[in-house]
Amino acid sequence: MRQSDLTRQRLVRTALELFTTRGYYLTTTPLLAKKAGVAEGTIYRHFEGKQHLLNELYRAAARWAVKLVKDAGEPRAPAREALAAVARALVDGASRDPAVVRILLLTPLGELLDDKSRELARELRHAIEGLVARGKAEGAVRVGSAEVWAGVWLAVVGHAVEKVAGKDWSADHAGVGLVIDGAWAAIRNDANRQGDGLTE
Repeated sequence: MRQSDLTRQRLVRTALELFTTRGYYLTTTPLLAKKAGVAEGTIYRHFEGKQHLLNELYRAAARWAVKLVKDAGEPRAPAREALAAVARALVDGASRDPAVVRILLLTPLGELLDDKSRELARELRHAIEGLVARGKAEGAVRVGSAEVWAGVWLAVVGHAVEKVAGKDWSADHAGVGLVIDGAWAAIRNDANRQGDGLTE
């Protein structure tokens, strides 16, 4: 691997850690350069600026997540199984590389995202909404907007992702299974609660 590629990788890794621990605004380019062991000007040989670097990191994380959602949806497993597989993959990702999942799901970026990043964020939401819509078609997900139920499901799963990314839980902690079951319980069709193992 060329030296310039290694330098870029070091900058990416350092930025990912700093953006998701210190925050975007507290991560100055001099700090980023110092932590990565490069001159500040080196950042601008690889990226247009700090915001461009942030968006590159976000897009890489979003592409990974879109792929895992699409993979979980094939072959056409029942929605509950597919969503559980997505949740498990997100938790495993949080265990292996917490910063990637943090930048994608746990770090508020709002206006910092560019159009390409926003498009990938929409693609990820639509992929999850597609699995929820499948559940509605199966009669397994409650009546209402797939967009709303996908948001509810992801918010609940986000609790386990945050715990694992923060090293409070391991990926196989009992709480992870409870959260995944709870995320399904939050969106499942009330008429199908009997016999699903989640009745009160």
